Amino acid sequence: MTAFAKLDETTAPAAAVPLIQKSQAAFGRLPGLHAVMARAPALLEGYQVLHRLFAENTSFDADEKTVVWQAINVYHECHYCVPAHTGIAKAMKVDDAISDALRDETPLPTPKLEALRTFTLAMAESRGNPTEAELEAFYAAGYGEEQVLEVVLGLAQKLMSNYTNHLADTPVDAPMQKFAWTPKSKR
Repeated sequence: MTAFAKLDETTAPAAAVPLIQKSQAAFGRLPGLHAVMARAPALLEGYQVLHRLFAENTSFDADEKTVVWQAINVYHECHYCVPAHTGIAKAMKVDDAISDALRDETPLPTPKLEALRTFTLAMAESRGNPTEAELEAFYAAGYGEEQVLEVVLGLAQKLMSNYTNHLADTPVDAPMQKFAWTPKSKR
């Protein structure tokens, strides 16, 4: 793919400038993904809103949020989001064993987290049409309808970022390059 332009406050459409400023305030820098999304201010705003809602308003704890985000990132083989969410997981004090298992596609440390990954992947693979058995296994692990719908929210957020990064071939931000990742299919 041809790399899309990364915009900033001086080159972005006027509607994106406050969104860029919001990203800079939140991250102390402008993430490359946000600089690409700025070309379409509605996309950047939608992504920011979904990120905030998933990060701050779901019932998932930090480990569970990481499982949902990274299961989707790994499934979509997002070269940008896997390293970014590895760094985010570290900042959220998620155990490296969880991040490593997600990145390496190996079993997670607890059956409940594994059930969350399995269900998240079932939702992605089936395009939102899990089997009754997949739903029942998710419920048996201790989750309910609220969490089913919160997985939908996480999928929506990650679809926006993963697809944008595939199209734009967004370079991994310097602070996250130490978490570079290669998909299992390409190792």
